[in-house]
Amino acid sequence: MPAAASTNTRSVVEDLLRRIGTGDPEHIAALYADQGDWRLDWPEAEHGRPATPWIRHRSTRADAAAHYRELAEHHLPQQADTEVERILVDGNDAVVLGEIRQTARSTGRAYRARFALHLTVENGLVTRHHVYEDSLAVAQAFETDRA
Repeated sequence: MPAAASTNTRSVVEDLLRRIGTGDPEHIAALYADQGDWRLDWPEAEHGRPATPWIRHRSTRADAAAHYRELAEHHLPQQADTEVERILVDGNDAVVLGEIRQTARSTGRAYRARFALHLTVENGLVTRHHVYEDSLAVAQAFETDRA
């Protein structure tokens, strides 16, 4: 794969991470292709639960904006942080490794979750967004029947 593809991929991924940090769903979603492949590594039966509606597969730019809106609605922004430890790039593909720290708005419980984010960039836009994270930590933070 040409070095130019890797350079462009890294640039788009770094821009995406900056935009995610600003919290503006429409500005973030502008980096996604009109149609894409967005998957979350969660048990299928757990997708779209009322406490965690952002956890579901998506396929459009509008879906990407909805994801970031739903994520913000269910977390306390002043108690959020993400540590990106490494960005690995190979041509059009990138993997971002790190840890998120969030607090569930509904329960007030803080959680930490390790993650890997596999992105594919084509023509300057994200066409693949696959997330692998500690789903148990997230689910437990939103459990309303937990002491």
